[in-house]
Amino acid sequence: MSSRQPLVLIVEDEPLIRELAGLAVADAGFDVVEAADAQQALEILNARSDVGVLCTDVDMPGALNGLELARLVHERWPAIRLVVTSGRPLPAPVPDDGRFLSKPYSLDALTRTVADVSDPS
Repeated sequence: MSSRQPLVLIVEDEPLIRELAGLAVADAGFDVVEAADAQQALEILNARSDVGVLCTDVDMPGALNGLELARLVHERWPAIRLVVTSGRPLPAPVPDDGRFLSKPYSLDALTRTVADVSDPS
């Protein structure tokens, strides 16, 4: 089953949230790779061609926040589906019909959202 699911890249600077999100998404049948910030995420994206979903928090350290990362991913890798999370309202919409998930979110809500964006039908 997991070979048919897209690889999910989870970008979250809080280690516990990143780990829990990764475990929940993996338990839902997805392969998962994790990054602590946008720079790490871009390194992964440049090295791999199998990422199908980007799930990123907005507030992160570094040169790019999660919304800027989502915009960049949409421009460079338009086939990657987007999920953006934040504890605050977004200042702009998520690109490319991506989804916004408000924090705190339940792990069920996260896995449902990832499943929804990864299924084009």
